[in-house]
Amino acid sequence: MSWISALADLQDKGEACVLVTIIEERGSTPRNAGSKMVVTAERIFETIGGGHLEYKAMQMAREMLESRSQDTRLERFSLGASLGQCCGGATVLLFEPMGQPQAQIAVFGAGHVGRALVPLLASLPCKVRWIDSRENEFPEQIPANVQKIVNDEVVDEVENMPPGSYYIVMTHNHQLDLELTAAILQRGDFAYYGLIGSRTKRVKFEHRLRERGFEEPLMARMRCPMGLPEVKGKLPVEIAVSIAGEVIATYNALFGEKTAGQKVKKGESSVARLLPASRRS
Repeated sequence: MSWISALADLQDKGEACVLVTIIEERGSTPRNAGSKMVVTAERIFETIGGGHLEYKAMQMAREMLESRSQDTRLERFSLGASLGQCCGGATVLLFEPMGQPQAQIAVFGAGHVGRALVPLLASLPCKVRWIDSRENEFPEQIPANVQKIVNDEVVDEVENMPPGSYYIVMTHNHQLDLELTAAILQRGDFAYYGLIGSRTKRVKFEHRLRERGFEEPLMARMRCPMGLPEVKGKLPVEIAVSIAGEVIATYNALFGEKTAGQKVKKGESSVARLLPASRRS
């Protein structure tokens, strides 16, 4: 598959990759400027000449994928001196991340709000897993970059998410919501956790979670009620827009902190500091 066909295919699948391009060549090099290679976590498409240069480029590209870097990168290589290739020239490579999701999101619940929310999330730079035990609750058409998961043991899916994931819980069962909440808080490595419900539901859940040994700073990271307070209304689509707005605010804040070298205070989510004090509990 050509590099341009590979990019189109990966974009359709919502799979992240890095486009590696030779932008400068000096002396003897295995391939000319303009040659490209597409690198994913498991595959490569096309070539920039093979050998140690290509190996190092693949290694760097996969490090960028693992760190979810959004920044382009320029690297100069002396083929003889540093890489031991017989060409002896030098080359400059451009690394461009493509399709890197800002957020890995698990949405639990395929009810009215879930059906309104998931298409919104699917239109964002996010990778979405949509989870429910009820097959017939899902619509016939699922967005291309959304993975539908039907599992009778819904709580088991919490462990299948990578560190730094976003969790949105809106199931049809309050006890299931509580068990999912406990599993997500037990992990503690989430970037965002939103639970649908009222302040009364939050108070009841916090009481039961304290009985299970959960501490206040961890429970404070739970967004319940979730969603931006400026977005009013109780229609499913209005609630969905509110939640999607909060997700965007969170990953924008986290991306800004990463580029500025800042850290979130322990026990406080980024989005908590963006919202009025009245919405922080």
